[in-house]
Amino acid sequence: MDFTLSTYKSLINSLKDNNYKFFTVEEYFSLIVCSSLDCPLVILRHDIDRTPENALKMAKLEHELGLKATFYFRTIPQTFKPEIIKEIDDLGHEIGYHYENMARCNGNYEMAIEDFRNNLDKLREISPVYTICMHGSPLSQYDNRDLWKVYDYRDYGIIGEPYLNIDWDEVFYITDAGRAWNNENVSIRDKVDSNIKIDINSTIDIIKKSKSSEMPYQIMLNVHPHNWANNNAEWLKIFAWQGTKNIIKRVISNRHK
Repeated sequence: MDFTLSTYKSLINSLKDNNYKFFTVEEYFSLIVCSSLDCPLVILRHDIDRTPENALKMAKLEHELGLKATFYFRTIPQTFKPEIIKEIDDLGHEIGYHYENMARCNGNYEMAIEDFRNNLDKLREISPVYTICMHGSPLSQYDNRDLWKVYDYRDYGIIGEPYLNIDWDEVFYITDAGRAWNNENVSIRDKVDSNIKIDINSTIDIIKKSKSSEMPYQIMLNVHPHNWANNNAEWLKIFAWQGTKNIIKRVISNRHK
């Protein structure tokens, strides 16, 4: 069964067995600067849109497997749980800010940058934050990345934003947004422009490709913990909820075309 923690563990182990090294987003940006990337690599990223409890389960599993990931937290009440964020930080993972300020502030730039600053400070009371990543905000007309058309995130001690600072013709982007791998029909903004085109139909498909020359040398793997279940009842609940949400997102996506 796909989208279970046991399947995810198999995916990570397969990538490890095929000599991929794992990096946080912060580590990747730092290594680019010092030009010391010379191995098959996975930039491991998690967007915490909801259910931070699932994020903690995934963080513990990755810690057991001897690797670190970047966890991008929204600061809405459902996800901003300081005790969970601190526990993930204590496991050695990177904590980042999953910002959504343009959507929250209805496109008002001055309000949005103030909202960004305040929420960044809240996260930094728990953990250092050096990278940020936009939340797609599929129900909003505003793209949160537009904030940086007026302001510079580097003024706030941020070293990079994946959507803005990674060459996607060099790094293959894999995301489970909408609980479907690289499915642009259910992704409003969680996608990139890239010349790398590889069809992925399931987690098992990624595992098979990782054992062959089909898988690129550099990968960003964006896994949303809320998509992954620990038992059959949870799996069915997520399946039903995400199916309904995907129908809505397809309608919105078609309107944007």
